[in-house]
Amino acid sequence: MAPDPRHAPLFEPIRVGNKIFRNRFYVAPHCSGLGVEYPGAQAYLRGMRAEGGWAAVNTEYCAVDAESDDAPWVQARLIDQRDQANLRLMVERVHQFDALAGVQLVYMGADHTGFVTRLPAGGPSQVTSSMSGHSCYALDKQDIRRIQRSYVEAAIRARDIGFDLVQIAAREGFSLPLQFLWKYWNHRTDEYGGSIENRTRFWRETIEQVREAVGDNCAIVAGFCLDSFNDESDRAFKVSDDGIAVVELLDDMVDLWDMQVGHLEDDVSSSRFFEPFWQRSYIEQVRPYAKKPIAAVGRFTDPELMARAIKDGVIDIIGAARPAIADPFIPTKIFEGHGDDIRECIGCNICVSRFNNGGGRIVCTQNATVGEEYRRGWHPEQFNESEMTEEPILIIGAGPAGMECARVLGERGFANVHLVERDDHIGGHVSWISELPGLRTWRRVVEYRESQLHKLTNVAVLTGQNLSADDVLDYGASTVIVATGAEWDPSGANPITHAPIPGADADFVYTPEQIMLDGIEVPGDRVLVYDCDGYFMGSSIAEKLASEGKTVTLVSPSDQIGSYLFFTDEGGHVHHNLLKLDVELVPSHVVTSIERGLVRGHNSYHSGKVSEWPVDSVVLVTQRLSRSSLYDELTRSPELLEENGITRVLRIGDCLEPRVIAESVFDGHRLAREIDTSNPAIPLPFIREQRILGWDADAYDSELTHTLPLEVSSHTTATVKSPQDRCADAFHSIRHG
Repeated sequence: MAPDPRHAPLFEPIRVGNKIFRNRFYVAPHCSGLGVEYPGAQAYLRGMRAEGGWAAVNTEYCAVDAESDDAPWVQARLIDQRDQANLRLMVERVHQFDALAGVQLVYMGADHTGFVTRLPAGGPSQVTSSMSGHSCYALDKQDIRRIQRSYVEAAIRARDIGFDLVQIAAREGFSLPLQFLWKYWNHRTDEYGGSIENRTRFWRETIEQVREAVGDNCAIVAGFCLDSFNDESDRAFKVSDDGIAVVELLDDMVDLWDMQVGHLEDDVSSSRFFEPFWQRSYIEQVRPYAKKPIAAVGRFTDPELMARAIKDGVIDIIGAARPAIADPFIPTKIFEGHGDDIRECIGCNICVSRFNNGGGRIVCTQNATVGEEYRRGWHPEQFNESEMTEEPILIIGAGPAGMECARVLGERGFANVHLVERDDHIGGHVSWISELPGLRTWRRVVEYRESQLHKLTNVAVLTGQNLSADDVLDYGASTVIVATGAEWDPSGANPITHAPIPGADADFVYTPEQIMLDGIEVPGDRVLVYDCDGYFMGSSIAEKLASEGKTVTLVSPSDQIGSYLFFTDEGGHVHHNLLKLDVELVPSHVVTSIERGLVRGHNSYHSGKVSEWPVDSVVLVTQRLSRSSLYDELTRSPELLEENGITRVLRIGDCLEPRVIAESVFDGHRLAREIDTSNPAIPLPFIREQRILGWDADAYDSELTHTLPLEVSSHTTATVKSPQDRCADAFHSIRHG
């Protein structure tokens, strides 16, 4: 089989040092919340990308020294042989699918926390980090040599366990080589400060020493931030000057450039503010000076855009993090001509948010299986057939959970699945959320599932049918799954008071659905949006109304407007947009009452510090409530269910608990995977990867209950047993270990 000629450049091999990339697809280093603490999950997460056709797969940032402690954020480490043992499993899993394994070596400098090791960390100069809030000590030349030895020793450990690519990172606003490069961090006046040649010295010396230590066994990658992007000061690091100079200084020493632009919040560019491959103009400026191959990310999901970037010679290798999270099989699907089956990243950054929360495990709005490859045994493209395939299943509600549940049941071969939706289209609340400012790509959640459901002849999608409880009883299904979603609470009840707001029932007070679904034009000029949710909805409604010419006040009880947006790395950009639209931002205030023409409230920390806002209209974004009335009515009469042949009534998604879209998709996916169990409402156990005293290797992961056997290596269980046998082994080990 050959790929579409238009995409053929994506599948041409390329030499990187002494290594050969089998194609032009490269999974860039990205965080997962797994590190070396969850070696099985780490190995199978990265290995899934290798299986999906990526030529090279990297770790997340990997600490070279105990001083580079970033807890509670989870990083990989290569400090000693224990770290080697756990990362070896990832290398073996990646190699199993003929891909190259890469590691990104990092010393955090002032961005460290020291929360576990309690050690100080060094930097070019003694400055305080705006990210961690910690300071550092200024490295003297003896310290510099010691940290460089840490890099060398970590690189040797990487080489010894089989890593093919060793990246010395100076990127995303952190890591010691970058801190030496940027005047923002580096205030030195010796040979490591001042001129760009001096500021490059630490990185150049470290690369030289690492290359000498690993020899021809590993290709050397320079992870390089070309431009500080949003720094307009006279000390900004700019591609047109500093970026070009660094490439000229180091190009002959490296085998591959892994280039990006800006700090982390820019590099993980949200689709709300950045187009795919917005970095192109920056890379074009250094391209003439880089003789070595260049890889770069760009939230690539479109094969045409990828091929054009390669054909034009801007980059040589397609880098990806979030697109590979959303669909590990992008290369395979393009090669086989199934580009329409790509599960495209929507750029929502929910994956980023879990890491930024501090220790959270990787998730994805589009791909429910990410992070579950090992602990639940889920594969994004493979599904077990069920012995219950003839059972008729009715799913009520075609939002994210319902769509995903129907899709997975269809993939598993269930012959009689009906997905019924009251509206004349599927998608649930995502359909109107994607009409909010900047959220058009979120529509991909619907588009992907709509296209996949269309290909499944065993799933019937029926729209425009609002089923009552009697309709459900008469439908003829034996399993009923209620996925009727949630809606914003019109009473104004919220996480702060757990009580309605007096006056919320007035005719000038609205919810997001009334504006977006009912098409209500908010009357008057002055609008107050009360946001207790803290995610995208409050700020998006405020932006929409302000763009329409309203004078908007956005009030939040939190200390930050849209506090969760700072976990998705969108907060700064959102604030910039709102301020540009002259939205008045009022954090740390609770709304206490609403009356015509006036809203009253007080400071979140002092009820005596009262405030009043003159208004014409109010929009309440306070909390969502499950639409569970149909489920409640059905489960109220078990006898009626039995009489009508219904053996199970289940609920999923927001109908169970209002959550982010990613968790609704996961909920629908999990139920479909586990619907064969006696009570699928109760999730099956999964591998927790804990150290359990007295347990042997078999018992360590004995909670794995999936029915798709994982291929095991010498580092995992020697045989794949039934869930019952494996649990029995675990109890035996507890009693006799």
